Amino acid sequence: MRFPVNFGLLKRDKARPGLRFHHRIIGVLGLLAVAGVLQACSVVKLAYNQAPDLAYWYLDTYLDLTGEQSLQVKASLSQLQAWHRQTQLPVYITALQQLQQQLPSDTTAAAACAVAADVRSNLGAVAQQAESLAAGVAVMLQPGQLRHLAQKFAKTNAEAEDELQGNNGKTRQGKRYRQLLSRAESLYGTLDEPQRAVIARRLEQSRFDLRVLFAERQRRQRDTLQTLQPMAAGQVSPAQAKTALRGLVERTLNPLEPVYRRYLDQLGQENCQSFAELHNSTTPAQRGKAVETLRGYEQDFRILNARTL
Repeated sequence: MRFPVNFGLLKRDKARPGLRFHHRIIGVLGLLAVAGVLQACSVVKLAYNQAPDLAYWYLDTYLDLTGEQSLQVKASLSQLQAWHRQTQLPVYITALQQLQQQLPSDTTAAAACAVAADVRSNLGAVAQQAESLAAGVAVMLQPGQLRHLAQKFAKTNAEAEDELQGNNGKTRQGKRYRQLLSRAESLYGTLDEPQRAVIARRLEQSRFDLRVLFAERQRRQRDTLQTLQPMAAGQVSPAQAKTALRGLVERTLNPLEPVYRRYLDQLGQENCQSFAELHNSTTPAQRGKAVETLRGYEQDFRILNARTL
């Protein structure tokens, strides 16, 4: 089950274009499939059914695909969606059913972290399925397209730096509070003062640092360009490209830098604790609302999965 990072079971992060580029290449269908947890049901179904088109648009923005590449990419994305619809949506349905049973009771940080482990597992499954498809497209890349990609990275990085420099710590903190509150209320309905206080206090104590994440984003971009370079130069076979892309995804999901890995582990534990504390502060009515919300998404995924029959 794909859940967002902040507070575990809240809502999709609307990341700026360019963030986690290779994450989106490999996992875009999986992300779109469950990103709608706590969004309008009609939006979930619409986004999922249009996922290949949305993914193609995203890739074309970054790679400026040729006509032949476009045909290959569109066919590959359609294949990936068909596999995902048939094999992964039933997993999401089961996960939603289990969560509905758990939500009326108090929870623990360990339970929230168990959900996060399932997230990583499902991302890995989608990545593995997409390896051959992605490799077939990667070996078609041309040097000019990598230059286009590098320029796109540079542009989005400059925009992100401007935003970081233009907003002081207090402004960023206020923005994050509003985002987290909105996400929580998408699950539980209107929050009262006790729950708002939990969010504010946990946010004040958080290790979350946009600058650390921005530095990792730049590292991933460099890794992406270096990995794709031999492919664009025609120096690797599809099998070699598949192996290289597998390594790229592995380094994305499990960063090699020990300091950053520790940071992610600490942040993940913090998010699990934050969600548990927030959930345990909610009222029976709010938990009932959360169950109702997830039941709606279970029904959505059932409808989407039925299209395979």
